[in-house]
Amino acid sequence: MASSGLMMFVIEKPSFTIQMHPVHKLFGLLMVVAVIIHLNLNYKGIIHYLKTKRIAIYGSVLAVMLVSLYGVAMNNQVPEHIAQPMDELAVQAEIKE
Repeated sequence: MASSGLMMFVIEKPSFTIQMHPVHKLFGLLMVVAVIIHLNLNYKGIIHYLKTKRIAIYGSVLAVMLVSLYGVAMNNQVPEHIAQPMDELAVQAEIKE
């Protein structure tokens, strides 16, 4: 996720973002699975760690920031006449006709 995300951040071309989308999406799913496994294996330690007030506050602030940024991104919609052709091109790029 970090490498494909950084590449898309540095190379700011929509065509490159569409090209990297399948890789980014796949590794996103793998990362979610890895996080679930990690949380499951380390549940007691994480709960013990979160009992520290400073850590709990820091984690809460980060969670609020993340949710806020998602809210900003979701409200910053691309106009339909631009989004539809981009979505169609992304589908074509993933299918590789």
